Amino acid sequence: MRLPELRVMGIDPGLTRCGLGAVEGRPGAPLSLIKVGVVRTPADDDLGARLVAIEAGIEQWLDEVKPDAVAVERVFAQHNLRTVMGTAQASAVAILCASRRGLPVALHTPSEVKAAITGSGTADKQQVGTMVTRLLRLDAMPKPADAADALALAICHVWRGGAQSRLAEAVAKAKTGPGTTPAAYFRGQGRAGYSRGTTK
Repeated sequence: MRLPELRVMGIDPGLTRCGLGAVEGRPGAPLSLIKVGVVRTPADDDLGARLVAIEAGIEQWLDEVKPDAVAVERVFAQHNLRTVMGTAQASAVAILCASRRGLPVALHTPSEVKAAITGSGTADKQQVGTMVTRLLRLDAMPKPADAADALALAICHVWRGGAQSRLAEAVAKAKTGPGTTPAAYFRGQGRAGYSRGTTK
């Protein structure tokens, strides 16, 4: 049975640069680039204003891309507490934007994404960017690195999270009948969808 294509929007959260990338495809088949870019905010702006700008940027992307699911990088502890806090705040905005629309949200760790894209959980940004470029058959590596990381998140979810999305779709069809999307089902249940990515 041929699996349906899944359109995923990846979000690499950050206050100064929030990477965004969308791809479409299915496990074991060529992937297609939909869109890639970043939302930038000035470092000297008020925190609230920066978060509002990130929200507006993500909302615009969601309107244009119309993804089936959203993949966000899972925030993990670093030595720089200030960086972690900013990343966590941007991540919360991303999850909120997707969940408000009833879209399934998956959180993938950096090592999980690296392993899915390159085969090594310790790959550096250059290696990830190179593989993203090859997998999407691009002429040049997406810049800045935040944009390439967002695409890597989306690719990882197509490959690793697609099964969970198909499960949600099957549940939705079983409970509400054919033609109902997972997002519509979760909206009807007052749920935001699943919030954890699958791992292997």
